[in-house]
Amino acid sequence: MRSHKPDLSNGRSRSAIRKTVQALVLLVALMVGTLPWTGAAQAHGTIINPMTRAYQCWKTWGSQHMNPAMQTQDPMCWQAFQANPDTMWNWMSALRDGLGGAFQARTPDGQLCSNGLARNNSLNQVGAWKTTATLSRNFTVQLYDQASHGADYFRVYVSKNGFNPTTQRLGWGNLDFITQTGRYAPAQNISFNVSTSGYTGQHILFIIWQASHLDQAYMWCSDVNFA
Repeated sequence: MRSHKPDLSNGRSRSAIRKTVQALVLLVALMVGTLPWTGAAQAHGTIINPMTRAYQCWKTWGSQHMNPAMQTQDPMCWQAFQANPDTMWNWMSALRDGLGGAFQARTPDGQLCSNGLARNNSLNQVGAWKTTATLSRNFTVQLYDQASHGADYFRVYVSKNGFNPTTQRLGWGNLDFITQTGRYAPAQNISFNVSTSGYTGQHILFIIWQASHLDQAYMWCSDVNFA
C-alpha cells in the first residue's frame, strides 16, 4: 500500500545546502572584514626610494608585526604599529583633498610627516627612526603609484643642518626647499633626479606629491643619511 506521508528527504537536503551556503557566505564576509582594505578612491602610492616612514615599517615588519623583537630593533616602527597599524597597512593612502597648494598654511608644524592626518600621528613622533638610504649630493627619488595618476609636480625639501629628528618634530622652519619638478604623465613608476649640496649625516627628506587626477596632496618623511 502506497504511503501518503510526504517525502521530506529532498526538502531536508535543500535546507541543509542552504544552511551550508549561508554559513560559507558568513565565513567569507568575516574573513574579508579582517583584511586591511584600501578603497579604489584611496589607492595611490608612496615614495619607495628612499622609503617613507610608513612604507619602511610595513616593508620591514608587515609580515611579522607581532614580533616582540621590533620593540628593541625598531622602536619607532613599534610605536607606530601600537598606535595604529592601519598607518602601515594603508601606506599608499595618506592623501588629503582640496588643499589648493596651501600646504604650509593648512599643515601645522609638527604634523608634516603624517600629512596632517590624525590617524597617522605616529609618523610625527621623535625618536630613532631607521634611515632607509645613504644619499650623495645627486640622487634619484622613486614614486610607486598603483593607480597611475601622474603628478602635477613634486616638491622636495631637506631638513636643515642642525635639525635633530630624534628630539624635534619637523616644522616648516626646519626645512630647506630644494626643487619643484614639472608634470609627469600617468604611470605606476615615476623617478626624478635631485641635486643638493652641503648636507652630511642624518636628515629628513620631505616630499610633497600633487597628484594630477584631482586636487589630492601627499606629504611624506623619509629618513636618510647624506654621505
